[in-house]
Order: sequence, then structure tokens, then C-alpha cells
Amino acid sequence: MLRSFSKPLIYIILILLACLFLIPVYVILVTSVKPLDEVTLVNMWKLPSEIDFSSYGQAFEKLAPNFMNSLYLVIPATILSALLGALNGYVLSKWKFKGSEVLFTLILFGMFIPYQSILIPLIQFLRNIELYNTIPGLVLVHVVYGIPITTLMFRNFYANIPLSMIESAKIDGAGFLRIFTNIMLPLSISGFVVVAIWQFTNVWNEFLFAISITTSDQQPIMVALQNLSGSQIVQWNVQMAGAVLAALPTLLVYILLGKYFVKGLLAGSVKG
Repeated sequence: MLRSFSKPLIYIILILLACLFLIPVYVILVTSVKPLDEVTLVNMWKLPSEIDFSSYGQAFEKLAPNFMNSLYLVIPATILSALLGALNGYVLSKWKFKGSEVLFTLILFGMFIPYQSILIPLIQFLRNIELYNTIPGLVLVHVVYGIPITTLMFRNFYANIPLSMIESAKIDGAGFLRIFTNIMLPLSISGFVVVAIWQFTNVWNEFLFAISITTSDQQPIMVALQNLSGSQIVQWNVQMAGAVLAALPTLLVYILLGKYFVKGLLAGSVKG
């Protein structure tokens, strides 16, 4: 009796929490299709008298170059950090050597280094190698910062692959790279999906490195989104439309690859 009563109660609580979570989304979507004269604090919760999509056109016109900058940044940064993380995870899980655990621990320390603590020496370093205020420089930063978490993910994923497969491949004459490309990579597609979604989301939404390392026409979309506010009058409908446009890529990634993301997480968490 108690069990049958608690199930509907749980669903009611979850629905209420979902509605509470979606309130900011509602405000953003409603504000983005309002004419500017209807965007006031008093009318924040009201539906627009007429739907006006002109704010999306204005936002897209201003954000289009920066949107492409974000694509030029996030695609290579995600691919490179995933490949390097896979290679590190493969070595640290299947080709262990003296000191490998110490090396793994040192790599993981990179996850706990605050961005702010290395910002000044990072900018000086990028200036010295002439990559400051460039998309390649920003790619380099995100690849290096992404290696610890991608290494951890792939190491845990590869730890569940039987060592007997590696030993059999060695007996057949396969070397280090051949085992990695012919055996490990095909088995780790779900792991790559998890890492790719994680890195794509982090790099796309990152703000501090983007605003510190790039200026003007090299800035990604998240920095440009801040600049939409203007200096005197804030066009909140354009600002909200820009926020929707900026969130669409990560939303589409989760919609298209969400089920693979869950499968990948479960594949790396259960032995056998």
C-alpha cells in the first residue's frame, strides 16, 4: 500500500522540480520573441501580444562570425584531446611501466589547477610562441586542460577490456600502435562519444580563457554573447535570442548523442 502510494508522489515531486528548473528557459524563450517595448520586468512572465522573430535575425547577424570561431575552436580541441586521452588511457591501463601510477596521479593534478592561477603565465607563454589572440592558441589551451579528464575517462574504460585480448594480439605479432588502432579504438566508440560530449560542452561554454586570450574578431560566441548587451540600452529580446542560438549546438549534441552518452558511461562503470 505504501509502495503504491509513494510512486505517484515521486512523480509529482519530479514534475514540480522539472517545472522549477524550466522556469528560466520559459523566460528566455518568451522574452526572445517579444517586441522590445514589451520587454519589461512587470511583463516578464506574460506571453507576447505578437510573436516577433526579428530579434533572432539581429542576434544571428551579430553572432555569426563568432559562431564560426567557436566551431573552429571546439571541433579540433575535442578531437585532439579525445585522441590524446585515449592514447594515454591505453598506455596507463594496458602497457604499465615503473612509475606509471605516479605519472597518472600527476596528470590528474591538472584537473584541480584553477584557471585563474595560471592565466598570467599562460598569456605570456602564448605571446612568446606567437599564438596569443588566435584560435589555434585557444585550441592548444583547451587540449592541454582537457588531457587529465579524458585520460581518466579512457583509462577507466580500457581497464575493463580483458588483458587476454592484448596478449593474443602480441602473440600474433601486433605492436603498440597496431593494437591501439585495430583493437582498442573500435572497442571504445562509446567511450569516445562520452568524452566528445563532455569536451564539446566544456569548450563551447568556456568563458575565462576565451575572453583573456582572444580579442575582437577572434572571440568565440560566449564572449560575443556578452557584448550583445551594449553599453547604454540593453535589448533583452536580442540578448535572449542570442542565448538560445548559442545554446543550440550543445542541445543538439545531447539530443542526437544522449543515448550513446548514457551507454558509454555504463560501459565504463561495470566490469565484464
